[in-house]
Amino acid sequence: MLGRTKIFSAALIISALSATSLPASASSFNAIIIRGDATINDLGSGKTEFITDVGGEKAALGSNDINGKTLGSIANISIDRLDDVTRFSAGSGPAVAPYLNFWITDGTNYAVVANEPSNPAFQPLYSNGYNLSFADLSDKVAKVYENSDLSWLPNAGVGLTFADLAMFTIMAPSVQELTTGWAGLGSGAPRELGTNVAYGVNWVFGDTLSNYVSGDDGYIVANASVSAVPVPAAAWLLLSALGLLGWRSRKSA
Repeated sequence: MLGRTKIFSAALIISALSATSLPASASSFNAIIIRGDATINDLGSGKTEFITDVGGEKAALGSNDINGKTLGSIANISIDRLDDVTRFSAGSGPAVAPYLNFWITDGTNYAVVANEPSNPAFQPLYSNGYNLSFADLSDKVAKVYENSDLSWLPNAGVGLTFADLAMFTIMAPSVQELTTGWAGLGSGAPRELGTNVAYGVNWVFGDTLSNYVSGDDGYIVANASVSAVPVPAAAWLLLSALGLLGWRSRKSA
């Protein structure tokens, strides 16, 4: 617990130190089908409809604009939800969709980190979409997918929050890497069906089961955006030191 507290504190310090820096320029997102017969409709005026009317269908809006940055350097990630969510049960997956998928790497290995919007701890962050900073994500549960070997992650990928993963780099695997594949990479990984083009940051619609089925009327969203801030060198040194202390404390506990 001490280790996590120190890493979480360091992530918040980085967020505060970065607040005086200018974020990256406005981001661009691309709509992709991940699996199944999901439908994507361009409604004009910057609005996109995602229809996932059967369990297992998945689609996403993906961006590579902050590839090479760390999770902890996210300044803002946001999206507007425009369809009528009252047709869904309050607090259910479809009522608070979409959810986030980040490709992260240590320079050799890849995995996908996801949040769970239907988790009660995440519910208060929904307000006709999302407008999040890393501070909002830091203490939330981070689920790790798409790699059967998680030994390269803190605590072997078990029981993590986003703060525990703050120092990992956001980077989508290449088409060649995804085509070759690795143990644990599944059909639901955020990559374009048929091309294997992937994006580091993804707003995802639909899932492997039926937790995010939209029905015949799809999710309508607009203004997807993500930005990162350069972290001062002193903050990185502080994070590294606190992270090391945290893991030593966890190991000795």
